[in-house]
Amino acid sequence: MRTEANWRARAETPEDVVGRISSGDRVFLHGACATPVPLIDALAAREDLQSVQLYHLHTAGSHSFMAPSARGRLHSNSLFAGPGCRKAIAEGWADALPIFLSEIPWLFKTGEVPLDVALLQLSPPDVHGNCTLGTSVDTAMAAADHARIVLAEINMRMPRTHGHTVVPLSRVSAFCVTDRALAEAEPCAQTEVEARIGELIADLVEDGATLQLGIGAIPDAVLARLSNKHDLGVHTEMFSDGLVPLLEGGVITNRLKEVHRFRTVTSFVSGTQMLFDHVHENMRIEFHPCDRTNDTKLISMNPKVTAINSALEIDLSGQVCADSIGHHIYSGIGGQMDFIRGAARSKGGKPIIALRSTAMGGQVSRIVSTLRPGAGVVTTRGHVRWVVSEYGAVNLWGKTLRERAELLIGIAHPDFRAELAREIREIRHFDLAAAHAGHEA
Repeated sequence: MRTEANWRARAETPEDVVGRISSGDRVFLHGACATPVPLIDALAAREDLQSVQLYHLHTAGSHSFMAPSARGRLHSNSLFAGPGCRKAIAEGWADALPIFLSEIPWLFKTGEVPLDVALLQLSPPDVHGNCTLGTSVDTAMAAADHARIVLAEINMRMPRTHGHTVVPLSRVSAFCVTDRALAEAEPCAQTEVEARIGELIADLVEDGATLQLGIGAIPDAVLARLSNKHDLGVHTEMFSDGLVPLLEGGVITNRLKEVHRFRTVTSFVSGTQMLFDHVHENMRIEFHPCDRTNDTKLISMNPKVTAINSALEIDLSGQVCADSIGHHIYSGIGGQMDFIRGAARSKGGKPIIALRSTAMGGQVSRIVSTLRPGAGVVTTRGHVRWVVSEYGAVNLWGKTLRERAELLIGIAHPDFRAELAREIREIRHFDLAAAHAGHEA
């Protein structure tokens, strides 16, 4: 039997652990609440390194690897850009890699991106010597399986999670031990706009639906309005605090799902200590790598998949930009298309794009006649279905370009409807009456 004293005797300092990394190595960084901050900070402090390539999703708690002093030594390659990386990407000294979340593990499995090191944060090993990836399995399991070596922070406060989460301690070449709070993501404050969008989307959620939704004020607003639903299921790439009351209140049973019945399925979580406590040793919540959670075929096997995703901009033909503001990378492709397509193929499924009608304090419309130059089309007009703003919910499936323009202008902010109608008239010679009309669900 492996005792705590036995395994802890192998612990090293963060500086000694990252001393195994060499110039030119390709290094995976565990992300979100599982970001191994002490190891990243120790890596960023190494002035002897050159041209170390870092691959990561959004990280939390430290961005020392993005500091100007790290230029030339550490080079960030974002697979999904977080706030700490956007400026560096825009200035050209960091990179973004556009890819579906479901396909990232295959970069490592196939050797397209041959990893030398996986830098992870793990839960303490059990009596059998098994750690878990805790709050973030997503792409980290493929990194743990296929990197040449695994280096870890074993955090005594990292939740032990179930599903496909195990990393044997024997796989770890070196580790440090910490006892620190995980980085928390506080729930977003809701305005009247998010509340209205939440109401409209909640009306679209049927009893027995399988949910996919992310983090932010709009998903939280939706979740807060689902307490009157029955037998909901969850198969998602991530979830946050707002799901916990529905799990504890019996609204989510997962009874009607076809894949992982009676289990809430996710690839990572992001939230507060309440959420971490809820997932710890909870056998009814399963964490799986994102090539499983985001597998379109598996998603579509569940009933009434209701996939709720956000957008930065949508044009009047239905093209959805969700990863950039013009040429400036804001996030990444992520799992939006995986779930939009999976929901569309699900029996009774509803793929939903949700967005506030305006940005910049109401100065700019998010519903536009033409996407900005450089804008990335994450969901094509061939894939888009439901679009929801605070002014209504419309279904674009089976609609002509003329009908789409009229529907979308109808859920744009009233201040911009006449301008949008004028622009689409110039572009496509449509004369629309929707400039002064709204469309409610």
